[in-house]
Amino acid sequence: MGALTSQIENHYYRPDLYDDILNRLKEMGVDIENVTRKDIASVDEFHVRGAEVSRELAKTVSVNNAKLLDVGCGIGGPCRMLADEFNCKTIGLDLSEEFIKTATNLSKLVGLNNSTEFIQGDATNLPFENKSFDVVWTQHVQMNINDKLKFYSEIDRVLTNKGTFIYYDIFKKGDNEIDYPMPWANESKISFLEQISKMESILHTLGLQKERSSDQTANGIIFFENLLKKIMQFGPPKLGLNVLMGASTKDKITNLLRGLKEEKIILQSGVYKK
Repeated sequence: MGALTSQIENHYYRPDLYDDILNRLKEMGVDIENVTRKDIASVDEFHVRGAEVSRELAKTVSVNNAKLLDVGCGIGGPCRMLADEFNCKTIGLDLSEEFIKTATNLSKLVGLNNSTEFIQGDATNLPFENKSFDVVWTQHVQMNINDKLKFYSEIDRVLTNKGTFIYYDIFKKGDNEIDYPMPWANESKISFLEQISKMESILHTLGLQKERSSDQTANGIIFFENLLKKIMQFGPPKLGLNVLMGASTKDKITNLLRGLKEEKIILQSGVYKK
């Protein structure tokens, strides 16, 4: 493992994450023998707007019954949602060994281990055969990836003919510096934000055709304003994204919100077809 890769994995590392989540559920009075997706929803999806936006993306195109790969799956929330609500056979891949262990255990906990699978791996060197997936899905991942060409080329490689690529990501809007820490990086050396035009150029060169895109920035601002208001009023929740972001959660959210408001960064979702 290279030094940069180790730094990125260390950024996301939370020791004994699954046990921590279990203990928090117990403290909240949840019956551990009967945990549902709803019980873990507040921590399950490590991206802006959580399950709400994942469900919107899934409804944007026909993902029903698809074989789907989530690149940068975190602790597996989108995979479980897609398996449970859209009957997808989902595989999640993430660099973080702790996230993969947690994702696997959480799927067992809520009874979705037969329709979800989680693999530790490198997003720029996917361990799958060509044309393996009907849909490839990624949310808030490429900010940690320096080699965008390899990242998107691998996504293209594993897509079936006429397959669908769905993204929901953070991009820089201009050349202004952003403030750290951010959810994906405590400092700039593991952050590789690019403008949307860079991604679009690569995908066009690979032969993927753009179907649609949507600016999600305004919705993201509302989400973070409400989240910060709750943290200021009630403190961090027992079970929330603070479990994944640690002690600097408030600083990360504040900096991300400021970046969106000052138009230094932008949230966008989109769909491309092979």
